Parts: sequence; C-alpha cells; structure tokens
Amino acid sequence: MSGIQQRRNSYEDGVYGTTCPIPPGRNFTYILQVKDQIGSFFYFPSLAFHKASGGFGGIRILSRPRIPVPFPDPAGDYTVLVGDWYKSNHTNLKARLDRGKKLPFPDGILINGRGPGGASFNVEQGKTYRLRISNVGLQNSLNFRIQSHRLTLVEVEGTHTLQTTYSSIDLHLGQSCSVLFKADQPAKDYYIAVSTRFTSRVLTSTAILRYSNSAGPVSGPPPGGPTIQIDWSLNQARSIRTNLTASGPRPNPQGSYHYGLINTTRTIRLANSAGQVNGKQRYAVNSVSFVPADTPLKLADYFKIGGIFRVGSISDNPYGGKIYLDTSVMPADYRAFIEIVFQNNENIVQSWHLDGYSFFVVGMDGGQWTTASRRGYNLRDAVSRCTTQVYPKSWTAIYVALDNVGMWNLRSEFWARQYLGQQFYLRVYTTSTSLRDEYPIPKNALLCGRASGRHTRPL
Repeated sequence: MSGIQQRRNSYEDGVYGTTCPIPPGRNFTYILQVKDQIGSFFYFPSLAFHKASGGFGGIRILSRPRIPVPFPDPAGDYTVLVGDWYKSNHTNLKARLDRGKKLPFPDGILINGRGPGGASFNVEQGKTYRLRISNVGLQNSLNFRIQSHRLTLVEVEGTHTLQTTYSSIDLHLGQSCSVLFKADQPAKDYYIAVSTRFTSRVLTSTAILRYSNSAGPVSGPPPGGPTIQIDWSLNQARSIRTNLTASGPRPNPQGSYHYGLINTTRTIRLANSAGQVNGKQRYAVNSVSFVPADTPLKLADYFKIGGIFRVGSISDNPYGGKIYLDTSVMPADYRAFIEIVFQNNENIVQSWHLDGYSFFVVGMDGGQWTTASRRGYNLRDAVSRCTTQVYPKSWTAIYVALDNVGMWNLRSEFWARQYLGQQFYLRVYTTSTSLRDEYPIPKNALLCGRASGRHTRPL
C-alpha cells in the first residue's frame, strides 16, 4: 500500500522484507490503521514482477468529520490510475530480467486499465470535480492534462498543498496527487491526455471528459504537453508547497510542525548506479545491489534468527566502488531527525519511495550536492510526501523524522531497477519493547523460510 505508514506495524507493510508471500489458493487479511493520515494513495502487488500484471487500485483516506478541508466538497471525486504498460505477461518480463537483460520500451499507457479513448469521466457544466491521480506504472514519468481545462493542485500524498493552478501536471513513478478542475467550458466532450516524459519516443493515451449536456464528441488532436524539458518539471516541482494554514489529519494547521527549526543528527547520501554483476544487469544504492533473503527480514529480527541479514551492510555514503550483491540493511535510531540526499549521476529521472514515512522535500537541483547546497533549502513550506523524483545528473534532499519503529523499504519506483537491486531496508530500532513504540507481531502473520514452524503469539 504505497504511502500507508503502518504506524508501529511494519509487519503489515506487504513487501518481502516484512511479510511472507501469500501461498497460491490462500488469502491473507491485512489489519491496519491509517492513523494520522489523509489523502490519496494506491495499492499494488509488490512481489516478483506482479505489478506488471495490474492488481492496483486507489486508496482514499478521508478527513474526519468536523476537521476542515481547505476547499468545498467537489461535485464528484474520481480515482485516475495512469501508468505505462507492457503487453507481455509479468512472467515473461521477470524472466527477461532474471536473464540479466533490460526491459524494452513499454507498449502503451493505460488510464484506469483502458487504452486510448477507453475510459470516460462524466461531469455537469459549472461544477467542480476532484481527480486523485496516481502513476502506477513501471518505468516512465507521465504528464497529465485535460483539453481546455486548468488543474488546481490541492493535495499531494497526504499533504494539503498551496492551491496552484497548472495547465498540466508531471507525475513521476509511484506518485499521487489530487487536483480540482471546474467544468466551465462549452458543453461537449474533451480529451484527457497522458504522455511519457523524458523519452525520445513519446507514448500518449487519452480518456474522455464528457459533459452531461454534451453537444458532440472530441475534436482535433489531443492537447500537447511537455516532452523532454527538465527545467519545466523542476520548476513545477519546486512550486508544490505545503498549505501552512490548512488542517491535515488533525485540526491543528499543517504549518504548526516547524521542521526547518529542528537540527538534523545525521546525513545519509545515497547514489544510484547501474552495472553488470557476473555478466547480468544489476542496479545498486551506494554500490550495494539488494538481494532478498530466504526469510523476511522483519521476521528474522523478531525471532532473532541469525545469518539472514547484517545491520550496517550498506554505507551512509557512496564510495564509488564496484557493484556487489548483499541483503542491505541500514541501521537508524528511533526518534532521530535525519537528512537524506539522493544523488543521481545517471542520465534518467529517478523516483524514490520510503515506506512507513512522509518526508519533507527540502531541495532539488542539478549537479553534485555539497554542504553549501543547504543554503538553498526550503525550510518553511516544503511539501511532505512519501515519493520524490531526482532529475538526471541532479540531487534531491529530504528531511525525515524517524518516529516509526520497524523495517522499512527504501526503493526505486522504476520497477525493473527495484527488482534488480536498487533498494534496501532502513531498520529504525529502539531497545524499548513497549507497545507504545511497536506493536507485537500480528496473530495471523504468515511464517515462511527459516521462520516456519515458529509461533506468532497466543490468540
């Protein structure tokens, strides 16, 4: 569940480092609490390359009654799942990656599971609507736009934003946002267009926005959007800011948490890289290419099973060495307030996601990050989210308060890169055994690998 924080309960996170796979023909019930969260997220299958087969859907966490939302109730609220798509079965794509090959360019873009012109959204003239848009794809950043309509950004991954109006919006892999638009144009059908960003060949798909009193079908070509322009996207990203006076999940204003006044206690610099290991394509973070263990890491931790992973198997800083394979786990102290810098020396856009947390995106710029880069940080109203992009030959810096004990996946949302090693686990640890800090293992937890035959806890 991308963006659901699973407070104190990483057992329910649904990735292989925390949760055993559901055996064929069986089911499993996730028991989770969406505490202190609002906003638009999505779920998807995380194991193997199942994400390429679909199986994703939107998640909406609504504000509690009587907690003000910074815009009137819209006339309609639509989930829009957009993503690039392969005609090949997920098993074929996985086999290709297992052979050490890269994936080809995708075959198309789907909007709510349908190809060009397949999805439609009905509106009434003069009314305002909310779209909750998520990029659920595997490989490409996408641009979203509606012919002749403007989009007002109101929420990003659980944060109410300054209500800036755009002609189109870039959504990088794994990202979600909410926009409002008013059906204020002459009554007819209009194109909704989604196209790939930063690709030499541009894929485009469309859906239909249909006025209830429509006088006719869509006409002309779909609206064009930005294609390879990075500055356009960077400037838009910097303009996405937190609405400091709006309430979030609680009545108090989002700006009452002054993250910019807290001293960071640690800086972690993470550099992604691509290369060959034993003649096969791999991807790495600080030269370590992640390989899954035979037992979920969280279960190994809970049952104190040795030999499955080593805390500290990935460095805080890139050292530029050759890529090597390991089950990488980075230690972190509960309640620390840290800075993470994503350094992207490659020539493609990266998208990074951290499970269990929202973080403040305090800065992004071209070139190499240095300590002097901090002078340009936004320490007042940076957006808090769980997925951030890093532009080619650029860096992005985040602040995160490690207030959630557990084993948390930090990964590339470029799904082939994640599968071939561009991920690791952040072990946020405390010696406390209090239930205030971490819940016990769920009674219905599946046990596999070297945890098979153990007991969760008395019913």
